[in-house]
Amino acid sequence: MERPTPTKTERTFGEDEIIVSKTDLKGRILYANDVFCRVGMYAEHELVGQPHSILRHPDMPRCVFQLLWEEISQGREVFAYVKNMAKNGDFYWVLAHVTPSFNAQGRIEGYHSNRRKPERIAIERVAPLYQQLLAEEAKHADRKQGQAAGYALLQRLLAERGLSYEEFAFALAA
Repeated sequence: MERPTPTKTERTFGEDEIIVSKTDLKGRILYANDVFCRVGMYAEHELVGQPHSILRHPDMPRCVFQLLWEEISQGREVFAYVKNMAKNGDFYWVLAHVTPSFNAQGRIEGYHSNRRKPERIAIERVAPLYQQLLAEEAKHADRKQGQAAGYALLQRLLAERGLSYEEFAFALAA
């Protein structure tokens, strides 16, 4: 699927609505609810089987997704602010709550994500951090080195504040 060109148009959804998706272990979408489809401007059949990164907005630092994957692959839940991109290039912010799904033997078999509309103040507070992380990632010609440098910067900034990313995320709306 061809990636859209980002627009400056923000899409929103109701405070009482939840975007829901389920993925397999590799992040391929198995389920997308109607809110997900509407806000992202995709038909369900266009999403199922696609990598969740189909929604990745270029304003999102790759190191944030690294942190998310590290947490959920270890069986931990994570809360993260994410700027997504709709099918037409519009953007929308979410507060994602991502959890592993376990089978009867206690092994992770996939992931479940509920995304709510974030507080505007939280977006205003997280956007400059994400710009700083993106700038760090962009300093490196090699994408993997850039991601590693962004991740190191993120960890350093959190350590300076004495917070985990989740604690930082919750503090943004306070």
